[in-house]
Amino acid sequence: MILVTSATGNIGRRLVRELHGAGFAVRATTRNPGGADLPAGVEVVHGDLADPSSLRDAFAGVDGVFLLGSPGDVPGMLHLAAEEGVRRVVLVSSLLAETHPDSFIGSGALAGEKAVRDSGLAWTVLRPWEFTSNALWWAPSIREHGSVYSHEVPEGSQVVDPADIAAVAARALTEPGHERRIHPLTGPERLTVARRVAVLSEELARPVEFVELSTEQARQRMLRYMPAGIVEDMLSTEGGDPGLPDTVRRITGRPARTFRQWAREHVEAFR
Repeated sequence: MILVTSATGNIGRRLVRELHGAGFAVRATTRNPGGADLPAGVEVVHGDLADPSSLRDAFAGVDGVFLLGSPGDVPGMLHLAAEEGVRRVVLVSSLLAETHPDSFIGSGALAGEKAVRDSGLAWTVLRPWEFTSNALWWAPSIREHGSVYSHEVPEGSQVVDPADIAAVAARALTEPGHERRIHPLTGPERLTVARRVAVLSEELARPVEFVELSTEQARQRMLRYMPAGIVEDMLSTEGGDPGLPDTVRRITGRPARTFRQWAREHVEAFR
C-alpha cells in the first residue's frame, strides 16, 4: 500500500492516478475526502499534515509515503510513520534548496529534507524548479481582461510539469535504486513569461497581452495574496540557473513535458 498525502493537489492527483493505473494499492489523504474526486478503487481518508496524529490510521499497512513540502510537524509525522511500519518516503522539496539555500523557501526546503534524512526511513528527495501550473495564477486576468501582468525574467525559467514530478515520484516509490537520492527536476526548455503568455494565446486562439511590470509593481500585486517571505523569494531567486538536468527522461524513459503540452491540457481554465 502506498499513501499519497496532499492527494488532491497538482502533483498528488496525478500521482494517485499513475499509481492506481499501474495496479498499485493506493490510499489518499485529504482534508475533505467527500470532495476528492479520485479514481474508483482508491481508498480516500481524512488526513491533515498540520496534525500528525490525524494520520495514524492512514499509515496502517502502508509501505511508502509521498509527502509534499514540509508543512507542520514533519519529524513527528515521520516518527509516527516509522512506528506504523512505513519503510520509505518520497519528499517533494524545492530546487531552491540547492540554488538559493538561504532564501525563505530554500531554507524551509532544507529543513524538511533534514527531517526526512533523519527519519530512519529509506528516503528520496525530489527538487523541482518552478511549476508550469503557476500559470494558473494568470487565469482570472486572462479570462476577464485578455492580459497578463507580470515582471519578466530575461533568461527565462525551466518550468516543470507537475505530471513529470508525479511520474518520477511514482518510480521512486515503487522501484529500487532511488534510496538516499536527490533528484533535481526541471522542464526541457527555458521560457520567458512573455513566451509562456504567447503559448497560452496560441492555444486559446485569441490575443493575450503581456504587460510587463517593474519588480516593485509586481511585489505590490503579489503581496495581495502571498506571504511576504514567499514574494521576496520569488522576486529575488528568479533567474538562478539550475541547468537542465535530464532527470525526467533518465527515470521515466520519456522526455520532460513542455509548457505547451501542459497549456493544451489546461486551456479551459483560461477561457
